[in-house]
Amino acid sequence: MTLTMREALLAFRRAPLLSALSVTTIAFSLFVLGLFGLVAVNLRQALRGVAERVEIVAYLLPGTPIETVTLAEQDIETFPEVASAGFVSEDSALAKARHELVEFRDLLRELERNPLPASIEVKLKPGYRDAGHVNAVADRLRGLTFVADVRFGREWVDKLDRLRRIAGAVGIVVGAAFAIVAVIIIGTTIRMAVLQRSREIAIMRLVGATNGFVRRPFLLQGALKGLLGGVFAIGLSFAAYSLINRYLIASSFFSVGQAFGIVVFGTVIGLMGSLLSVGRHLRRV
Repeated sequence: MTLTMREALLAFRRAPLLSALSVTTIAFSLFVLGLFGLVAVNLRQALRGVAERVEIVAYLLPGTPIETVTLAEQDIETFPEVASAGFVSEDSALAKARHELVEFRDLLRELERNPLPASIEVKLKPGYRDAGHVNAVADRLRGLTFVADVRFGREWVDKLDRLRRIAGAVGIVVGAAFAIVAVIIIGTTIRMAVLQRSREIAIMRLVGATNGFVRRPFLLQGALKGLLGGVFAIGLSFAAYSLINRYLIASSFFSVGQAFGIVVFGTVIGLMGSLLSVGRHLRRV
């Protein structure tokens, strides 16, 4: 292992320009992937913020006893999908309407009788804010005898689901495309390093060196280049994020786990690119 490490590091000293070019190429490949990742992270966060507004409102029949409502709240909060259930009285509903519907404030003040019913507002847990779970909870609420109507904005929830599916599909396709391009670029740079040492490899094969012995330094070299490229890509992504955050729009950066994942991904595709390039060369010699 020490010999393999020494050979891999020696390759950086033998061809510093080629090694720097390889690391830079990998860094910019992963930087492009990182920019797309930043867009995906912020889009997911925006959709999560919109999803937090998903709630189900169960309107109660007039004259429903408060004791019944209290027991119902406790039962509803035992639903696995439900985060909280809160009672909104007729007076609270009217006060909320006056506060939120500014354009109708004068009209609401002139009302002789409060037309708004009491309700139970149900908020769902993360992971249960899709159309399927919302419909399931709404159906259960409709089964309560003192509930007059249940509303949750069916069309809005369906659109949110479609946005999630589209964002997920685009993320997988574009992310996979960038990953394939990165593997090809890394494989090409490693291939250049292999060709540079082709005579040395041929001599090693003649004296009995195994494929594994020849391959290991190149694999480690590819992994190191991928690792360095990943670290530089995170630095470039952070610089881009800082500029966007300062001059364009407030945004979020990768979490520590996500940034670490990009570095690991760079290491893995560096290893894969090396494996493909060295393997192709060894089959020809």
